[in-house]
Amino acid sequence: MRNFSRRGAIGLGAGAAAGLGLAGCGTLTSSDGPGSAGGSADGEGGKGGAKDKPGKRPPRPRPIGDGSTSYTGRQPNQPDRPEPLEPGQEPPQFVVFSWDGAGEVGNGLFPRFLDLAREQGAHMTFFLSGVYLLPESKKRLYDPPNNPRGASDIGYLTDEHIKETLKGVRRAWLDGHEIGTHFNGHFCGGAGSVARWTPRQWRSEIDQAASFVKEWRTNSGWTDLPSLPFDYDKELAGGRTPCLLGQDNLLPAARELGWRYDASSPGGRQVWPDKKQGLWDLPLQQIPFPGHRFEVLSMDYNVLANQSVNSTNAPSGNYPGWRRQAAQAYIQGFRRAYETNRAPFFIGNHFEQWNGGIYMDAVEEAVKHIAREREKGGDVRLVSFRQFVDWLDVQKPDILDRLRSLEVGERPEGGWKAFTNGAASGSESARNAA
Repeated sequence: MRNFSRRGAIGLGAGAAAGLGLAGCGTLTSSDGPGSAGGSADGEGGKGGAKDKPGKRPPRPRPIGDGSTSYTGRQPNQPDRPEPLEPGQEPPQFVVFSWDGAGEVGNGLFPRFLDLAREQGAHMTFFLSGVYLLPESKKRLYDPPNNPRGASDIGYLTDEHIKETLKGVRRAWLDGHEIGTHFNGHFCGGAGSVARWTPRQWRSEIDQAASFVKEWRTNSGWTDLPSLPFDYDKELAGGRTPCLLGQDNLLPAARELGWRYDASSPGGRQVWPDKKQGLWDLPLQQIPFPGHRFEVLSMDYNVLANQSVNSTNAPSGNYPGWRRQAAQAYIQGFRRAYETNRAPFFIGNHFEQWNGGIYMDAVEEAVKHIAREREKGGDVRLVSFRQFVDWLDVQKPDILDRLRSLEVGERPEGGWKAFTNGAASGSESARNAA
């Protein structure tokens, strides 16, 4: 995702992308030496996650297709079943940390943030790029719309890094996180850009991305590795497009597949979401950018673009100040929502060590800060996109309409009790009039 904002949401064109020398927002580097995907695959969750009932054995894994995936029962470590807000009740503050690409390349970032999520009782969404499970030797299996067969602007991982990615994805699902999709080749510029794809071409891209997840065993020949413990056709509920491009034509294909949300809108505001073409529209958001009058889009690369003019290896003397600025942008975005309209807060990231890894450190600081607010007794929920739409789907329409009436930074008049009671009263009046 390379859409960045300076005084707004500005798309990064093909020329700028070429000047940066990177192939796309999911570009991965392996400059930090080998890391371990590590961690337990036992399904143990962090604090705040729901556990399966003790003593109840999970169903025996049932292989799907070639055994790349398998059905292992209900996903473990999920929150309690969502409930509709009652009249006079204050809405929770939802926060969603998401990751584009979700490939592990030996820098240890995938397990680092799985560990952090477990420690802090957080759930996240990992938008997996399908080609990250496809060996480069089999790249011609990928037939991207309007691009040469086997092409990919984010390249292919080494066999070892694919294996590490499989470990990370497996552990992520068992820990209760969501596995979404970032599609495949990440084409942002030129005639082959995803911005030009038709709904039929998007359907082809989705089907191929899913097939690389569901058939990694056939494509790699690795029969000694464990299956991914989920049915991807049933688990896949949403995605984020490369560079936040092409959403209008993606949505008909996504709706046909039964997806529930899309996270591809650029430049959203910190307000309560609505649906677009039948799917929940969950955009990255404009948030305060400390030291500036303009706001920045809530993603690591967009912060970088406004700090270092797109350089991912700027002079290191800038790093301490930029790290503080990035962390404070996320924290101030959270506080603005939490202390006013309680709009859900969405933050996007990449497993990258740009500018000395300062953006990863900033995200970790933000996660810990938000978790501390929850520990103080506030109803703060660090969830995946899928868990958030589970909550949205059980809310009363009049309550959601009233929440959507609040502007960025606007507190409910008379406090939350009066505000949500007002929605209930209005609904009752309408029923009486009918």
